[in-house]
Amino acid sequence: MIALVEPADELTADELRRYSRHVLLPELGGVGQRRLKNAAVLVIGAGGLGSPALMYLAAAGVGTIGIVDDDVVEVSNLQRQVIHGQSDLGRAKVDSAEQAIAELNPHVRVVRHRVRLDRSNALQLFGDYQVVLDGTDNFATRYLVDDACAILGVPLVWGSVLRFDGQVSVFWSAPLPNADGVRPEPVTYRDLHPTPPPPGSVPSCAEGGVLGVVCAAIGSVMATEAVKLICGIGEPLLGRLTIFDALAMSWRTIRVRPIPGAEPVKELLPDYDAFCGVPAESPVSSPNSTGDERTGRGATGHNGTGEGETRDEISVRELADRLERRERGADDFVLVDVREPGEWEIARIPGAVLIPLDRLRDGRAFGELAAVARGRPIVLHCKSGGRSAQALHLARAAGFTDAVHVTGGVLAWIDQIDPGQPRY
Repeated sequence: MIALVEPADELTADELRRYSRHVLLPELGGVGQRRLKNAAVLVIGAGGLGSPALMYLAAAGVGTIGIVDDDVVEVSNLQRQVIHGQSDLGRAKVDSAEQAIAELNPHVRVVRHRVRLDRSNALQLFGDYQVVLDGTDNFATRYLVDDACAILGVPLVWGSVLRFDGQVSVFWSAPLPNADGVRPEPVTYRDLHPTPPPPGSVPSCAEGGVLGVVCAAIGSVMATEAVKLICGIGEPLLGRLTIFDALAMSWRTIRVRPIPGAEPVKELLPDYDAFCGVPAESPVSSPNSTGDERTGRGATGHNGTGEGETRDEISVRELADRLERRERGADDFVLVDVREPGEWEIARIPGAVLIPLDRLRDGRAFGELAAVARGRPIVLHCKSGGRSAQALHLARAAGFTDAVHVTGGVLAWIDQIDPGQPRY
């Protein structure tokens, strides 16, 4: 494979000492190390995958590393996001990561992009870098990143983790020829996933959990692929998807081929959330914005909004009011938590019953739901609102028409009503 980056000037004596184990490798040597020094790599997300990737890219001597992340460090991050520490809680992740990289290798220049990546800034950001690493955990951003890289012809190293499994691949719309002058077939993320999965069908790590060390395994492979591309060594994972199963301790690789006749991406989509079927956020109603404030019910029924329209959601403050009224016998409904049992043990809304979403998806729990509800209105909630919205759709399709879900879920409940519970 032809190297992606031209070599920089000679290494200094300090750099030769630092990177001596690289220089000793015949496939990499001093020229490869100079290519790394001259490289600019963008890492999207300083989280579970970004953390090990950033640390190994910095240790390897990549000259310029950009970091895109608009989040701050929370205690639940520390189980897997090893670039951050206890003293970084509340700090911007880009700042925490920059400090860790400076401590690891002062020869690396870090460019912080504390922004939310979207179609308005992706092309401009990516244009300054030779390789992009995507460690994000939502499909809308993955498609955006892939499309932007495809338009610019920039190679994309992609990784994904969930529970005990991980995946990693390389996507490139304009790959360079190999050592024999043969140009590999262009493969993009859209060849692996031509259409996004139904909303809510694939949980995020925040919903489904992840074994922290799986992030280390996949993140280190992502960094390896970036180094290979920069230096022109080995065979990149272009057209191949590597799958890691931590419980079986197995790695396997499958082929990913271009979709015949697929048109190349030439411009970004207007709305990637809409493309992935993510519903637009609706404004949260105030507790007394609709219906009778004495009962919390709309004029047309338990969960109506008036004018013959049915509500889909309520806020946590509305839920708190309704729970208080339920205690006094002035309201009657069943509150259903559709999270997993492990989440239930961490934090919960008092007065809820647990019926995990998976049991609603396969229909096992509808008899239980009917027995619990006994004809009463149903209020559904999850961690942040995504799963409960899906549960609402399933419940209504099964005939439970008098149902709503709670926007923001348990996290909003903790933030606004009960801050004493742990946020996860």
